Amino acid sequence: MRALTVLPGVAGSARVDDVPEPAPADGAVLVQGLALGVCGTDREIAAGLYGWAPPGRERLILGHESLGRVLEAPPGSGLAPGDLVVGIVRHPDPVPCPACAAGEWDMCRNGRYTEHGIKERDGFAAERYRLEPGFAVRVDPALGRLGVLLEPASVLAKAWEHAERIGRRAHWEPRTLLVTGAGPIGLLAAMMGRQRGLEVHVLDRVADGPKPALVRDLGATYHAVPLAELALRPDVVMECTGAPSVVFDALDRTAPAGVVCLTGVSSAGRSVPIDLGLLNRRIVLENDVVFGSVNANRRHYEGAARALAAADPAWLARLVTRRVPLDRWNEALAPQPDDVKVVLDLA
Repeated sequence: MRALTVLPGVAGSARVDDVPEPAPADGAVLVQGLALGVCGTDREIAAGLYGWAPPGRERLILGHESLGRVLEAPPGSGLAPGDLVVGIVRHPDPVPCPACAAGEWDMCRNGRYTEHGIKERDGFAAERYRLEPGFAVRVDPALGRLGVLLEPASVLAKAWEHAERIGRRAHWEPRTLLVTGAGPIGLLAAMMGRQRGLEVHVLDRVADGPKPALVRDLGATYHAVPLAELALRPDVVMECTGAPSVVFDALDRTAPAGVVCLTGVSSAGRSVPIDLGLLNRRIVLENDVVFGSVNANRRHYEGAARALAAADPAWLARLVTRRVPLDRWNEALAPQPDDVKVVLDLA
């Protein structure tokens, strides 16, 4: 069968290979790959910046934003042939740490977790793959191919869960949300904010293309100005760029008792001048909270599935701006100016 593989740490090593059929030991659920969402993580691994092959192997099958159709499933698994499923990316470490033992493997404490398509576990850019039943999430058939958005949505389901837990430390009635970055993560954060009845503002650097209309059609407000020029003190900030200057400005502009969730991963080696003392003073005196969030566990995937099922499917469909066949995988890994979400079609 065909799969998109990469030699981790080696730029330009991605290629479509003939690989063996997935081994039964990989999981009892056999899945036909249908689609794969492409994100910055995939591009960075293909550029040789990081990535780890499975033990004893040189090459890694790429891809972690999956959608597939069940071909075989064991009795009692809750799955049947024909079901649409998404694979959970992270698996708990083998020790396991207390968080992994409690099913919170997204909060692994010792770093020995594995991740499909990223760290020591093959990904989903293959014509067939296997999943353990507990790591296969059934997708509402009404979503169809839009189920490929479930993994990125799970990241936001976790971010919202944690933000709301933090908010409940005291009387908290958030009214405004600021999302920085109008990529797939930012737009899904905004969607979930609107589902919570919040006044939503989305900030991005582009003034045209599909993003402004996507935001407006959510009933949110789009801004294409520097954050420092935005006269807004939001109750919640979902930071989805990882740009250091944007991160700093977001930390400095919340309402009292504001909650800032950082979902964007910054590149190392960049610095911006900041008055850390002033920032610390404001965070302390206003009871603000800043936290980071990455990955998701099964509870978050299930919450994401509910959020997508409640969304306008026509709006969700507009998030997928390009579909590329597996044979032209290199086009999927090359970002274009009007991209929101690029999907690799596997079947």
